[in-house]
Amino acid sequence: MAISYTEGMERPQHTYRIHFEAEPEGGYTVTVPSLPGCVTWGKDYDDAVEKVRECIEGFLEALTMAGDPIPAGEPVEPPVDALIQVPLPTPA
Repeated sequence: MAISYTEGMERPQHTYRIHFEAEPEGGYTVTVPSLPGCVTWGKDYDDAVEKVRECIEGFLEALTMAGDPIPAGEPVEPPVDALIQVPLPTPA
């Protein structure tokens, strides 16, 4: 079943747990445990948050284009490193 969205209509969203690891040379490597291979780096915390959002959105878009299922979001339960909410890609 295809889902279509009209302009101004909010897309469904998932929340993913993200993990920050401070790098000795500076910056942060950020991984998304429920999306294996979704890894990025940012020069500081704010940059890392922006980069991981872009990384997750691109990762989900690639899954959609390949016809692969999108992993479900995660429940918000402690302990949590950090959570990020991203809109799901619009199916073609």
